[in-house]
Amino acid sequence: MLPIRNRLMSGDLDDTLLYLYGDALEAQKVKYAALADAFEGAFGDSDDAALFSAPGRSEIGGNHTDHQLGRVLAAAVTMDTRAVVAPRSDRIVRIHSQGYTPLCVSLDNLSPNASEENASEALVRGIAERFAQIGYQIGGFDAVTASDVPKGSGLSSSAAFSILVSTIFSELYNAGRISPVEQALASKYAENKHFGKPSGLMDQLACAVGGFIAIDFEQPEEPKIEKIDCDLSALGYAICIVNCGGNHADLTPEYAAVTKEMGDVARYFGKTVLREVDESLFYASLGQLRKSVSDRSILRAMHFFGDNARVPEQAAALKRNDIETFRQLMNESGNSSFTMLQNVCPTDASERGLALALALSQRMLEGKGAWRVHGGGFAGTIQALVPLNMVAAYQAEMEKAFGQGCCYRFAVRPVGGVRIG
Repeated sequence: MLPIRNRLMSGDLDDTLLYLYGDALEAQKVKYAALADAFEGAFGDSDDAALFSAPGRSEIGGNHTDHQLGRVLAAAVTMDTRAVVAPRSDRIVRIHSQGYTPLCVSLDNLSPNASEENASEALVRGIAERFAQIGYQIGGFDAVTASDVPKGSGLSSSAAFSILVSTIFSELYNAGRISPVEQALASKYAENKHFGKPSGLMDQLACAVGGFIAIDFEQPEEPKIEKIDCDLSALGYAICIVNCGGNHADLTPEYAAVTKEMGDVARYFGKTVLREVDESLFYASLGQLRKSVSDRSILRAMHFFGDNARVPEQAAALKRNDIETFRQLMNESGNSSFTMLQNVCPTDASERGLALALALSQRMLEGKGAWRVHGGGFAGTIQALVPLNMVAAYQAEMEKAFGQGCCYRFAVRPVGGVRIG
C-alpha cells in the first residue's frame, strides 16, 4: 500500500482537504484512496507518491474579453482534477486518466507535434517546453488522474488538466517556485502552440490562482489580479451552472472565428487587439469599417467594448454587496453575448440547447435573477444567478429539459493547483 494512502486514511491530510473541499471531506478521501489504489495497480509501489489537485473555473463576467486583453471576473470551483503522482528518474511522462487512453510523452523532444493536436499529449509537451524556455527544470513522472470537472461543461476541464500538469512540474522539480501566473502562461502557450486552440488566458489563470478574482489582461505577461471577498449566499443568491449538452471538442472553428473577427476590427485601426482601439473612433468609423470587415465582426467588437466596461462595474457592485446592480449587469452581459457576440447558437442549426436553457431561465427568473451564456459558448453551459428560495425549483425545471444532474450550484475554491501531501 502506498505510504501516501496511509497518510490520507489516518487523517494526516484532513486539514488541507477540509480547506479545499469543506463538508465533502470524507467523500474526497474515498476518491483519493481509490486513485492511490489505481496508481499502485498501474505503476506499482512508490514511497515518493503524492496527491495533487487543480480546480475547474467559472467565468462570472467578461465573455470572450480575455483574448482581446480585456477584463474578466472568474472563480475557481470545488470540482477539480485530482492525481496521485510519483517522479521518475528519466524524462518520460506517463499519465493514466480515468476514462481515457493512457498517454506517454518523452520530454527529450519538446517541439510541437502535429499528430498531437487536440490531444492531452500536446498540453504536457507544450507546458514542458515553455518551462524549459524560461529556465525551469522539467522531468518525468507517473500519474493517475480523475476529474469531477465535466468535459464540455464550460468549467474548463482542459485548463484544470493543464494547471495540474504545471503544478506537478513546479512541485516535483522546482520546489514549488513556479508562480500561478507563470503556470497559466505556460498552459496558454501549450494550448495555442501545441494543442491548436486559440484560447485566451482567463481559464488557466482562474484555475491557477483560485478564489473569486477580477483580472485585467491589459499587460498580458503581468495581468492585474484582485481577489474579491463576496459571499453570494449571504446576499440571498446562488450561482448555478446548467449543462445543456453538446461537446466543445468540435467547436474550435467557432471559437477561432470570434478571435479572428475581433482581430479583424483591431487590425483595421492598426492595432493587434480591441483593447488598444479607441471606442469612440470605432463608432465614428462604422461606415468605412463595414466596407472592410463583416457586420458580425463589428457586432462582436461592440460586445467587447460593452462587456469590458461592465466587468469593473460588476466587481464594484459585489464589493459593496449591491446584488441588485450586479444582477442587472449580469443580464446585460448575457443579452450582449446572445445578440452581439452571437456565441449562443452554433452553425449547426440542430444545436440550440443554450438558447433553450436561457429562454427557460428567463421565464423563471425574470425580475428575480439573472442568466447568461457561460464560457466559450455555442454548446455546453449557461450560468444563472438564482434566489436561494428558488434553487430547488430552478434545478427541477432545468432537469426536466436537460436531464437529471444537469444543474448544479457551485462553491468557490480558495486556491488553485496544489500538492496536498
